[in-house]
Amino acid sequence: MGPQLNASLCGELLDLENKIIKNSDLVEHWFREMFLSNPPPFYSSVDLRNSCFKISPIDTNLFPAGFNNIGEKDRRCVVQAFMAAIERNCSHVKKVMLIPESHTRNKFYLAHLGHLFTLLSNAGLNVRIGSFNADFYNLKSIYFNSFDNLPAFFSVHQIKRQNDQLYISEEKDFIPDLILLNNDFSKGVPENLLNLNNQLVLPTLNSSWSSRRKSNHFKEFDKTAKEFSKIFKSDDWLISPFTKSCSKVNFKTKEGESCLADYASELIIKVKRKYKEYKINKTPFIVIKADAGTYGMGVMTIRDPSEIFALNNRQRNKMSKAKEGVLVNNVLVQEGVYSFETVVSSNLVSVAEPVVYLVDKYTVGGFYRIHSERGLDENLNSPGMQFYPLAFEESCQSPTSSLDPKSSTNRLYFYSVIARLASLSASKEIRKK
Repeated sequence: MGPQLNASLCGELLDLENKIIKNSDLVEHWFREMFLSNPPPFYSSVDLRNSCFKISPIDTNLFPAGFNNIGEKDRRCVVQAFMAAIERNCSHVKKVMLIPESHTRNKFYLAHLGHLFTLLSNAGLNVRIGSFNADFYNLKSIYFNSFDNLPAFFSVHQIKRQNDQLYISEEKDFIPDLILLNNDFSKGVPENLLNLNNQLVLPTLNSSWSSRRKSNHFKEFDKTAKEFSKIFKSDDWLISPFTKSCSKVNFKTKEGESCLADYASELIIKVKRKYKEYKINKTPFIVIKADAGTYGMGVMTIRDPSEIFALNNRQRNKMSKAKEGVLVNNVLVQEGVYSFETVVSSNLVSVAEPVVYLVDKYTVGGFYRIHSERGLDENLNSPGMQFYPLAFEESCQSPTSSLDPKSSTNRLYFYSVIARLASLSASKEIRKK
C-alpha cells in the first residue's frame, strides 16, 4: 500500500493558502516578473516543513541529489524543464560534461547520477560524466536500476585540461560546451575549473558551499517572504523562519558558545511571542546547524539555551565537522519548524517533510523524506530515512479548479509556491556575490 498523507492546515496559514490558490494568476504573474530580473538557478531542491500553523523552507540546495526519487509521471516535466533551462542559459549547447560528487559510493547517490544522466540525455544533450578523482573515474561501469527498473550502467571518465578547456581523456574530440556541476565543492573549487575558455559552468562557482552561506540565503528569503506576503496582507512569519548566525565557533574548545546561547534565547523569546499571538500550544525549539554544507551533517535540536553548554564530547565531535570533514566555524541558529505531516505505510507512522525539486523556474517533482525513528521536531535527513515520490504531474504550476486547499494537488501547488520563493531567494543571494 502506498503512503497516505495525514496533514491538516489551520488558522492563519490556511487563510494564506486559500488566498494563494484563489489568486494563482496573480502569483504566477509575480513569479514571472521576479524571475525575469533574477534568473533562477539551473536546478535546485528545497526542504520544507509543514507544522499546520507555519510552513517554511529549512534548506535550499543548488546541487541537488535525489532525481532517482522523482515520480514516474513527473519525468516528462523534468525533461521539458531541462530543455527550457538549456534554451535560456545556453541554447547553443550540444555537449555536456557532468561533474558529480566523487567522495561517496552511496548507492542512492549513484542511482541519482544515473537518472540525472538519463534525463539530460532525453533532453537532447550529448552527456558524459567526468571526474578529476582517479579513485572515481577508474570505476568504469557503475550499475543502477533505470526508471523502468531495469539494469543500467554509466561510466565515469577522466577529465583533463588543455588550453584552458576541459575534455575527456579517452575522447579528445569530446570538448563540452557546458560543464554541469553536481558537486557543491565543500572543500573548495578545483583550480581546473577556474578561467575556462568558451565553456560555460553551471551552477556558477560562487554557488558552491566553499563560498555560499545558509545565513545569507535565509536573509534573502526573509526579504522575499516579506515582499510576497505584502500582496496578501499576511504575516511573513507564517512562511519564513527566524534566523541568526554566529562566526568563530569551535565546538571542541567551546569557543562561541555564548553567542549561540544568546541567539538561541533571543529566537525562543520571539517564537514564544508568535505562538502566543496565534494561540499555538507548543514548545518552541531551535535548530543549530553548520552554515555551509549538506547531507544533514552538523545539525542539532535544542529546547533550552543551557543545552549548548552541556554538550558531551560525542555531540561536540559530531557538530564540529560537516561534509567531507570540513571544520565547522560558522553556525546558523534557526527557529525550529515542527512537521505535523505523517506518512502511514505498512502500519508504520513516520514523520514526513516534503522536498521539492526545481529545474530553472519550474517545479518538476519531489518526494517525502520520512523517518520512523525521528520526532516531529527532529532532523529527518539522517541514516534510516526513506523516500516516497510526490505526484506533481497535475500541480507543477497550477491548483485545481476546486480551489480546495485540502486537496493533495492544491497542497502541492502551495509547496511549489514556497519552494519557488526559496529558489528566487537563492538567485538574489548568488547575484550579490
